[in-house]
Amino acid sequence: MDDYDLYPPKPELIEQKQKSNPSLTFFSLVLFVLAFMLVFGDEINFIIYLLIVLLIHEFGHFMAMKFFGYKNVRMMFIPLMGAFVQGKKRNYSQRQSFIVVLSGPIPGMFLGAFLMWYGNYMHSYWLVELSSLFLVLNLVNLLPLDPLDGGQLFKLFIRKNNELFLMIFALISSLMIISLGWILSSTIIILFGFFMAFRVRALQKQFQMHKDLESEDVNYFTQYKLLSNHDFLKIKEVVLTHTPPLRKYVDQVSSEEAAPILASQVNNVLSTPIEKDTSTIFKILVITLWMSSFLLPYLLYKTLDLNWLMSVWAFYD
Repeated sequence: MDDYDLYPPKPELIEQKQKSNPSLTFFSLVLFVLAFMLVFGDEINFIIYLLIVLLIHEFGHFMAMKFFGYKNVRMMFIPLMGAFVQGKKRNYSQRQSFIVVLSGPIPGMFLGAFLMWYGNYMHSYWLVELSSLFLVLNLVNLLPLDPLDGGQLFKLFIRKNNELFLMIFALISSLMIISLGWILSSTIIILFGFFMAFRVRALQKQFQMHKDLESEDVNYFTQYKLLSNHDFLKIKEVVLTHTPPLRKYVDQVSSEEAAPILASQVNNVLSTPIEKDTSTIFKILVITLWMSSFLLPYLLYKTLDLNWLMSVWAFYD
């Protein structure tokens, strides 16, 4: 007998369509600049250079997502933090995900290396400043810490369902970011680290829900539209068990009001499967490129006019 005859039909999932909105991107960019001007009002050159570095970095992610057919791709700037590019895809590919992640920091690293060499060769102060920011920010971004690009690369090498390891990884990343902020006396970095700690709590909750679902042989590695009515009911009950306020709310409203909320919450528990389409050779190439980025500044160091470069840094100190 069909699943629809045995169990009540699952409610329709109403997905909010977040289309690319250039005006929203521009508004976030203005807020980003204003926030930095309030904190670093006398460092206009630094703000301009930072904006150039972030735009090129995020534009790399943006173009890669567009190339691979991501929908609703948008770029947003976060005041005093940074920027990100967001998009959705019906079917995710590990190979494409690797390329999307690398398309931000790798071009930035090599562009920064070229500008450093050229600026050093031409004895251009502003090019050395700009290239230094390119190298530092993109190199830091490649560190294997969540949610940096290096952390995303690291997670792509880990099996998708190894959630306990990923949760521990997120916790360690949070603690390291807080420690870095403490060392640098940066309140912003410390706050960002604590924000990441709240995310770890959400990961812990999801991990426990997935464990409960596995004990009942419920497949949560699927899309909502492919979810059976039976599995929907099982997941809904697990969600309500782990979210008492939601259960209290559902008990107080009509089934029509509760349906879209339950559909959204059940969808949040599902894990979109990623197609494992990368060969061992491709993974070796990714690791080689990733590690080479950390060697690039050292190799660049061998080609520079160090006496002039030291005089530049001494001047700015």
